[in-house]
Amino acid sequence: MNKQDMTKPVFSAQDVTKVYRSGDVEVHALRGVSLELFEGEMAVLLGPSGSGKSTFLNIMGGLDQATRGTVRFRDLELTACSESQLTRYRRNHVGFVFQFYNLIPSLTAWENVSLVTEIARDPMDPGEALELVGLKERMQHFPAQLSGGEQQRVAIARAIAKKPEVLLCDEPTGALDSKTGIFVLEALSRINRELGTTTALITHNAGIQRIAHRVFSFLDGRIAETRVNETRIEPADVTW
Repeated sequence: MNKQDMTKPVFSAQDVTKVYRSGDVEVHALRGVSLELFEGEMAVLLGPSGSGKSTFLNIMGGLDQATRGTVRFRDLELTACSESQLTRYRRNHVGFVFQFYNLIPSLTAWENVSLVTEIARDPMDPGEALELVGLKERMQHFPAQLSGGEQQRVAIARAIAKKPEVLLCDEPTGALDSKTGIFVLEALSRINRELGTTTALITHNAGIQRIAHRVFSFLDGRIAETRVNETRIEPADVTW
């Protein structure tokens, strides 16, 4: 990401609040969050469980709606979109990677990725996506024949195969050991670097934050601190 890209926000959130209600009980998941994410940026959303990271990511991804506030993706106001508009937004612009891989056991790695490319507007070849995440030799393997880290990389390949402008990752290394997690971070870093995909990565692992351009620390539904990494490290140098 170069300096001129910092003038082009991909996401803009202003005073975003999310309240969940159950009877008379209100749970405030977000309490006035404002931030911008820029073209080609890799951002880490850091914080403990329950701090609001996943809620905010879900609102950015069009999986949930804010109670109050405004969220924009480029010129599209997500907080004013209908369900059908949000579905179209998710399909055309966003790739998701979650902690659990959600692969179809009866399909090979190549077939799992091809499910997305069949419905995308301008997809990359499934084999190209798998090669980007270092699985060129494993394309015809079924999920049960792959390690946890390899399955997560198939999930990443599936997410990027439709060439999304944004990749949203919720604890993508949360179920992995350090060695395997580093392979996954290397795949995400490569995609961010080579494809220019704006990437937001949720983690509670403080060691991961130094691979990002910027770090947003969440606490009690707010952004407690925003930091710029003047010197970033490679995933291989992350201390788990």
